[in-house]
Amino acid sequence: MVEAKAFDLTGRVAIVTGAASGIGRACAQVLAEAGARVVGADVTGGPSVARVDVSSAEQVEALVRDVHQEHGRLDIMCNNAGVMHDGSVLETTDEELDRVLAINFKGVFHGCRAAARVMTRQGHGTIVNTASSVIDTPAPGTACYASSKAAVVQLTKTLAIELAPQGIRVNAVAPGLVHTGITDRHFRRPDGSLDAEQRTRKLTEMAALVPLGRVGEPVEIAQAVWYLASDAAGFVTGQVLRANGGAAMP
Repeated sequence: MVEAKAFDLTGRVAIVTGAASGIGRACAQVLAEAGARVVGADVTGGPSVARVDVSSAEQVEALVRDVHQEHGRLDIMCNNAGVMHDGSVLETTDEELDRVLAINFKGVFHGCRAAARVMTRQGHGTIVNTASSVIDTPAPGTACYASSKAAVVQLTKTLAIELAPQGIRVNAVAPGLVHTGITDRHFRRPDGSLDAEQRTRKLTEMAALVPLGRVGEPVEIAQAVWYLASDAAGFVTGQVLRANGGAAMP
């Protein structure tokens, strides 16, 4: 018998990074609709979103500290903020590599560490990190991004073991092809405008490679995060939930 209350997040406090757009915004909305008090953070800031650069350990620690001081607890940490980088290994500069790793990996590390310090004191909590399907299906031009996301997966598994004795679960979600602003970068004209016709054509071609035959939506990834953050996943830790339409089945 499935109990709906296992998905109820009423009274819980959550932080979602990268919450200004795309998957992060969807996560913030879904967790809030499930009853959680959600604090969104993003480097761009925005309405109801704190301005936080996750590559800065000090800023992430201040975010977690402020949330804990205001609400007295932190139940869910969703480390979602990330950036994409296109370029072969030979074309990538050290500066580009450092930026991707600083945000995609160190940003997640900072969030995990800051949240874990609070959660170990309170004796419970759950952390959900955002990886990517590129951990299973590397492609030319994604070396920086894929490497950073693979590092997130290993961090997730290691931390799950370290924090299990304290009652803290750590998991990751690995989205496949999802229609967000990041994917739209492929369909920009030289002047920056969006080529809607090209986008439709290319996404249709890409969707044909997915067993479910379509591109995912941010809310579908957010619902996977909701599951991992809820009591419904109470016996799940150190896992990677591949929400990819069947495109990768390792």
